Amino acid sequence: MGQPQKPIAAEQQILSLGRVLQSLREEDDVDVLIETTISYLKEEFDYKLIWIALYDRLNHILFGQGGIIPERDQSFLRQRVVLSPGDLLEQVVIEQHPLGVADLQTEIRATEWHKVAEKFHIQGTVILPIRYKDRCLGLVLLGSERWGYLLTGETKARLMMVLGELGAVLYQNEMHKQQKQTRRSDEPLLELLENLRTLSNLNQRLEAAVQATHKFISPSRTNVYWFEREGRYFWCRMSNQLVKIDRNSSTQQSAGITVQELSDFYYALAVNQIVSIGDARSSLKSHFTAKLLQRLKVRSLLAAPIIWQKNLVGFLAVESNEPRIWTDTDRNFVQGVAGLISLVAPTENMEGTIKQIQEDAQLTSQVAQGIYSDNDLQETLQSCAKRILTRLAATRFLLLQYDSEQNNYQFIYQSQPHNRRPLTFTLNTLKELDGQLLQRSTQAVEIENLDEDLRFFNWRPSLLENGVRSLLICKCTHGQIPAPLLIITQETHRSWTTLEKELLWVVSQQIGVIVRQWQLHNRTTQQQKTSQAFEQCLRILTQSQNSIEVEKKHLERAALEQIASILSCPLAIMLSWAPGQSWAEIIPGVIDNSQFGIFSEASILIQAEALIQWALATENYLTLKANNLPPETRKWLNVPDKSQILVMALRTTAHYEITGIVLLVDYQERRWSEQNLSATATLISQLAWWRREKQITRLLESKTEELRQLNWYKHRRLEEIQRITAHSLKQIHDLGTPANELTQMRYQLLLRQLDHTATSMSGMLKLENWQLHISWETMSIASLLKRSLERIDNLLKQQKLWIGVHGLGQSIDEQESPKNSSSARGVPTSSAQSAMAIAGDIVKIELVIHELLLTACNRSQIGGRIDIWCRRLDAPKSSDTKHSSTTGGADRQTSLELSITYNGAIEPQLLTELHDNTPKDILAPSNLDEPPALHLLICQNLIQELGGELNFYQLPDNRVVSRLLLPLVGNDS
Repeated sequence: MGQPQKPIAAEQQILSLGRVLQSLREEDDVDVLIETTISYLKEEFDYKLIWIALYDRLNHILFGQGGIIPERDQSFLRQRVVLSPGDLLEQVVIEQHPLGVADLQTEIRATEWHKVAEKFHIQGTVILPIRYKDRCLGLVLLGSERWGYLLTGETKARLMMVLGELGAVLYQNEMHKQQKQTRRSDEPLLELLENLRTLSNLNQRLEAAVQATHKFISPSRTNVYWFEREGRYFWCRMSNQLVKIDRNSSTQQSAGITVQELSDFYYALAVNQIVSIGDARSSLKSHFTAKLLQRLKVRSLLAAPIIWQKNLVGFLAVESNEPRIWTDTDRNFVQGVAGLISLVAPTENMEGTIKQIQEDAQLTSQVAQGIYSDNDLQETLQSCAKRILTRLAATRFLLLQYDSEQNNYQFIYQSQPHNRRPLTFTLNTLKELDGQLLQRSTQAVEIENLDEDLRFFNWRPSLLENGVRSLLICKCTHGQIPAPLLIITQETHRSWTTLEKELLWVVSQQIGVIVRQWQLHNRTTQQQKTSQAFEQCLRILTQSQNSIEVEKKHLERAALEQIASILSCPLAIMLSWAPGQSWAEIIPGVIDNSQFGIFSEASILIQAEALIQWALATENYLTLKANNLPPETRKWLNVPDKSQILVMALRTTAHYEITGIVLLVDYQERRWSEQNLSATATLISQLAWWRREKQITRLLESKTEELRQLNWYKHRRLEEIQRITAHSLKQIHDLGTPANELTQMRYQLLLRQLDHTATSMSGMLKLENWQLHISWETMSIASLLKRSLERIDNLLKQQKLWIGVHGLGQSIDEQESPKNSSSARGVPTSSAQSAMAIAGDIVKIELVIHELLLTACNRSQIGGRIDIWCRRLDAPKSSDTKHSSTTGGADRQTSLELSITYNGAIEPQLLTELHDNTPKDILAPSNLDEPPALHLLICQNLIQELGGELNFYQLPDNRVVSRLLLPLVGNDS
């Protein structure tokens, strides 16, 4: 092996850092720790001045521990530095962050180092804290002759690691030292607890607690002060000087402390905080600190609250005539003794407390009974108020309710002594902060001194003017503010116990239920009527969704009846018109009195009728008297002159057309409430939307059906035209140039056929641009079937289908095998059968038959069979009279039944949907939305328009039947 290489500078720094960190971890002596740190800083960093000081947190002083200075006298490095506000050293101690100074000689915030810097030419300086967690334990000052204070990242990292390790070790040493010096408080507390168990009454226990506290802490005096709620003051109940002061004694004034004098002291104790006043330190504001020390004639004070069930009973105080710093041990011991006193204090009045709890339970039980009883509201509240005022020793019992119309709180019930007058004013709405306070509260909100408390500030003048000095306030419901409020007032300053506040809270919630029941009882009758009208009206307006037989006008009349029932009007009508019309139609709804009537046959011009124009010009409803109607309106509206009228347009939105108005007439002596008017307006608006929905639905359904038929019809016609044209052109091409007379004749025939095809296409495009044109023609059924079968000849050959026609007078040769014939056996053309002709739009009927044959071919199996059955029906068909204008005077008693049967698969759901009497939900997914089922639906609707019928069903032997019923031509046609 070779010789070990000499470590480079970076490695040397890391090794040196590791050694010093290890040394700091293993050392306990503070002086050795400081010396080790100074040696490391001297060796590793080029600083002319090094100073390390430890920080005394209690006295805010730095104690120098040594360092490096360019002279032999090291006394300056061990001096004591008292930190002052604005000093650089104090800034580092407080902020616990490194601080740099570019030139220490010119820095005015470090006066004690100013001369040293000038003497030794120190400029760039860095001050770093020695800290552990959030606690500063000292600092390090490093000064150099160079200007500036910039530290490189590597240098700063090493410094912070060394100082961090030093801080951790110093903190552990300090904690260990404190533990050794701390007095053990557990043994005196355990001894006191044993003594309290053996003593019989409260005064003896208080005396033992005072003596134990005085012995442990050794103050000038140790006292127990008791709190009197009626007068809001503390009186000295027990002292270590064995002077027992009774609350009624003549020395009470000298030993008592009123809350009004020192409110901060009282509120700190009330929230279970220890009040500590020592050498230049206080947990209270300086004003109250000086006042409290002057009142007790002491210079140091440590007071721990005595609290039972969240109520301040009193406090234990250790008082010193000299400035004293109270240690954590002192605070813990005083707090522990105060806690022991709070445990034994209730035993003094235990029997009275139990009795009071029983009476409170009885009181809340009696109030709760008022919820279920039939007693009047005033009677229930009177009994409750009497008991509450007696229990809480209060003056007034006030129940408030918010009035939304007046935007204030009004008294709905109040109780007070006979020598006090009821309050006659109202209270403004709560401020936002006060509303939030009540909203979050889970018990009564207490105001002990209304003169000083800023809560409910806008209520103070009125309450103070009427003698209110303290109060308890509860919200009576858990809902949002504003809500009913219960207020208990007193004419003197006082506080209430937690038990009393909880009692009032329970009572207030029960009263809230009673008030709510009372309000609901007043509204129930009226709301029941409105609710029933809403329910009936909405049910009526949704009937048409489930029943296609219900007429629109019948539904409108029924809806008008329900609208009129809300206001109990004897007359309710609707003036209705379609968009673009000039005349309105009268739709009567309710006429319950002979004094009220209408002339339903009257023609009402929309532009000239005043009621219509008034309603159209009003966004909401309009009310007026009958004597304001013009004579033209009185011609068709017969009502007494003093009647009152409500008119409202059937308006949906501002951009939609209005298609009617609703008119309600009532007697003069009745008064319409705002609630009923609002409900009526809502139902009228609902009726308007319903009418608009029906109109839009009818329009869209009609347009959709027309466009579907048109699209299918044109598509099939164009397919046929294309087929014929292509075939004719192929024949012309095959003929070539005519060479003889026969060829020329055939050539001319084909040209005429093309001309006829082009003419039919032009006629279709011209007459049936956006709607179907129904023509009237006749054609024998044999010819029609022959043409239809020719159109599907190629499809029959491809699928090897056999097709037969029955019922036209010619038998089918059953000996011929279906496999040897791919087309029809033949269509008879005898004169007798040719006379059986159908009437109507032959082109459309032919397309329907073609669609049915296509469906049969596509659904049949390869090599299957299709049968066409024809028979004459003499029985009358209801559908024959549907379009009398279409049949053109034909004999509607005679029809032709054309049935196409085949063996093929068809969905049962499709057969159900194609049935005429099956209700169809336009929004629900359906097989009829897409071809080929859509084509069958179009054919079905088209045949109905042509005066026929088209039905689809399946036979027991699984054959599918398309049954077509067409009108036949009569003998006189």
